Amino acid sequence: MTAAPRTRPAFVLHDHRRPRPHYDLRLEEGGVLRSWALPRGLPTQVGQPRLAIAVPDHDLDHLTFTDETKSIADTGWWELEDRDEHRTVLVLHGRGVPVRYALVTTDRGLLLSRTEEQPAASA
Repeated sequence: MTAAPRTRPAFVLHDHRRPRPHYDLRLEEGGVLRSWALPRGLPTQVGQPRLAIAVPDHDLDHLTFTDETKSIADTGWWELEDRDEHRTVLVLHGRGVPVRYALVTTDRGLLLSRTEEQPAASA
């Protein structure tokens, strides 16, 4: 029996303990997982952006990959709301309520921010 094809792009947030503790955000796009290291994890509040360091793309098998140094902190699907050359706005639909983030290119690098406007909680 084969698995049903996914209709929405997946994401995974890995809790990675090597070389030092950090999180890896991976978004399925174009047949790979685009990936960013988040030294302090996902932002939990508006106005507290977190550094996002682009790392090489990963194969789709990393959606379920775990080992002794990497576990899955969250997983689900994501939707793109807006994108231009400096900013990507996306919503992560994980194990909890959906959360909207903006990944912004600044003169100091990439920052991931929780947006002020959040999606309505689904009933």
